[in-house]
Amino acid sequence: MGSDLHDLSIAELGSLIAARKLSPVELVEALIQRVEQYDGQTRAFITRTFDLARRQAKEAEAEIAAGGPRGPLHGVPFALKDIYDTRGILTSAHSRVFIDRIPAEDATATAKLYEAGAVLLGKLATHEMAHAGPSFDLPWPPARNPWNLAHFTGGSSTGSGAAVAAGLVPVALGSDTGGSIRGPASLCGVAGLMPTFGLVSRAGVVTNSYTFDHCGPLGRTVEDCALVLQALAGYDAKDAGSLRRPIPRYREALGQDLRGLRVGVLRHHWEDDIPATEDVKKAMNAALDVLRRLGAELEECRVRPLASYFDVKIIIAESEIFSVHQKNLIARPHDFGADFRSRVLPSVLFSANDYVQATREHRRMMVEMEPLYDRFDAFVMAGMGEAPRLTDYRSVSFWQKPSVFTPWNVTGQPVLGLPNGFGRNGLPLGMQILGRPFGETTILRVGHAYEQATEWHTRRPALVPGADAPAVTPPPILSGSADQVDAGMRDLCAKAARGAGLRLDDLMLAQLLEGAPYALGMVERLRRDHGLHHEPANIFSFPSTRLGDPTSGSSETRERETA
Repeated sequence: MGSDLHDLSIAELGSLIAARKLSPVELVEALIQRVEQYDGQTRAFITRTFDLARRQAKEAEAEIAAGGPRGPLHGVPFALKDIYDTRGILTSAHSRVFIDRIPAEDATATAKLYEAGAVLLGKLATHEMAHAGPSFDLPWPPARNPWNLAHFTGGSSTGSGAAVAAGLVPVALGSDTGGSIRGPASLCGVAGLMPTFGLVSRAGVVTNSYTFDHCGPLGRTVEDCALVLQALAGYDAKDAGSLRRPIPRYREALGQDLRGLRVGVLRHHWEDDIPATEDVKKAMNAALDVLRRLGAELEECRVRPLASYFDVKIIIAESEIFSVHQKNLIARPHDFGADFRSRVLPSVLFSANDYVQATREHRRMMVEMEPLYDRFDAFVMAGMGEAPRLTDYRSVSFWQKPSVFTPWNVTGQPVLGLPNGFGRNGLPLGMQILGRPFGETTILRVGHAYEQATEWHTRRPALVPGADAPAVTPPPILSGSADQVDAGMRDLCAKAARGAGLRLDDLMLAQLLEGAPYALGMVERLRRDHGLHHEPANIFSFPSTRLGDPTSGSSETRERETA
């Protein structure tokens, strides 16, 4: 059995462990051996916690022998994107800035998986601070796509996508601020779930954006995502965005047919806004045919163009991540990778007024979805095409191109990413299934039905034992467009940087200048026709203390929700 364990899903592994046909110790040793054989080419791991995993596996085996498993994750290995705090274990965010950061406590999500009996195999590569692109100037190399090692994994849950696709671990946690779970799922041919904002705690996870961060799993199957979500979901007072919601039994929603389910098709996003390749169009049309055969009622619908959501998301999120790291950007800017600086520095051009107006537009975008939630139970959208080559990446492209994933971070609704084909170069293609807020059961139901009717999730990349990652020429830091900036723009950028307390050398100023026209274009396009009483998309709640009469025993929390 050992040679095949890496191909099994959590559900299959959990069943074998519960039936005492598989030892957690045997499973851990098999996966440790696989990591040692193949991670030289995938570069998925930053920190290997093999000794801890062996101890946890022995404890799980003893507990299961004494009283049976706690649940389907008991004794099953997992790995964490290296932004999840782990007590006593390096949590680096793949950055030189945090190269010696050892948390004193576990993130809530880490603790919840421990409580479920899961076994930590290690910490995984990400883009720097879960934000920048594939970088070659950091303490650890970027992860490689197991389907073609010269190609991108998707960001920023790079190691999570690579590790699951390569069979190094059956499930990994990622985070999603603008597609960082769904992008790796799409490019690596696995399933990934971005839960509704507020459903899964972000406490103890390195912040990218307070407004748009989500935590969730990447796994082999939709069922695996459901099992992990069951362990993670729930209110957490440590997370200011956490919401009190009843938690359904997600696995029980699987297996139902799709008859009568109303599904909106957002075709204009992949045909008009960002015209997809013919491979993606064929894969999407074939996927829609499968959903029809399964009984779903499909109808095309429209929302805003992708670029509109992207502008709002970038103004808000880049302002927030700059504020998170401003102290270190002032004190030690050279310790950040070049790509991180290319993304973050142009945000000094955003004003407080721009930020507030973007949050007001954010709320408008959320409210606009309400009529569609009345009409449809779920929505379907394309993922990415085939993974590009690492050498083709350019930092400035972050500012130039909207994303097929970003709108749903803005709306906050849940999204499931899963494979739906392969392109002409043999690399995976993916699609997205969107739900109403807290509609995870529905999208898991749709995704599982589609998955069971197709075979894309059963394919595996071919890896060579003991091989190393092929050499890749790092892409240039600058595209050369900074040389074309006029004196007025240069003065504006230099003044904004000084106002933010930054002391930029020539390279850093050039990075700011490259992104500046695009950042200012977003500001120019931002709608500002808000009424006097049009509030921003924020959530206010009193701290978890008793409200009103202190003797009443009330522990209610008053919330003003975003929509």
